Amino acid sequence: MPELRTDRLILRKWRVGDRAPFAELNLDADVMRHFPGPLTRTESDALVDRIVADFERCGWGLWALEERATGRFLGFTGLAAVRFQASFTPATEVGWRLRRDAWGRGFATEAGRAALAFAFAPDGLALAEVVSFTAHANQRSRAVMDRLGMSRDPAGDFDHPALPAGHPARRHVLYRARPDMSR
Repeated sequence: MPELRTDRLILRKWRVGDRAPFAELNLDADVMRHFPGPLTRTESDALVDRIVADFERCGWGLWALEERATGRFLGFTGLAAVRFQASFTPATEVGWRLRRDAWGRGFATEAGRAALAFAFAPDGLALAEVVSFTAHANQRSRAVMDRLGMSRDPAGDFDHPALPAGHPARRHVLYRARPDMSR
């Protein structure tokens, strides 16, 4: 599994010690505002298990995100195969989830750039396109997508199939990136 490094961050393999801070992050109502809800420790650990299994199967995925200066676990950033049917699937998405005290420092954008560079590099995944999506109201993630140079595709907006009708986060916006787009 490749480890990616930026000036301030390491996108790395998950460690056993990441589980507790990740569970704490997943219990934070602000962090999970645009998801179905906070995760229990069991649900959070199951998500880590799925992420690790994806890395073992594919050799890439959602890297644990570590701040280089402190060694502090910040959350995850990386790439994932979209697991549901939509007009834009099959597709690979770039995504992130960071602890609240790491917000507003440019970490998601910096790590997202590294993940996209890997996705498009000839010696990486050499993908032709990567998507990202979030709940319509999630302005923070949409701002990261904009800073990454991704293009909004309003025709691709969709109702997330994992969320029930009437759920406030069900309507999602779609963004796209290609290797020839500036980031």
